[in-house]
Amino acid sequence: QVQLVESGGGLVQPGGSLRLSCVVSRSIFSIIAMGWYRQAPGKQRELVASITSRGSTSYVDSVKGRFTISRDNARNTVYLQMNSLKPEDTAVYYCHTENRFDSWGQGTQVTVSS
Repeated sequence: QVQLVESGGGLVQPGGSLRLSCVVSRSIFSIIAMGWYRQAPGKQRELVASITSRGSTSYVDSVKGRFTISRDNARNTVYLQMNSLKPEDTAVYYCHTENRFDSWGQGTQVTVSS
């Protein structure tokens, strides 16, 4: 089973930036699509960005123009560059494959606050 390890979260001020990383335990060449999800306190988990093996990306409207998902196949890593962060971006961020049978990682906490 695939293991997913998220990192890069932290406390930042509004307008700041973070880059999240997701290290995958197998070659991401074999993964059809990867996504970044987030779950804020009191809210359901939502998909915020995804990237296919062909490089096609998709974003939820609230992060378009601010977040960029990318991948580094050589490092088996998927990234989420987060710019112009807002307090409403505060959440635990998770990465996941398109395979619902894969396990979820622990996520990484992103807190945007002055």
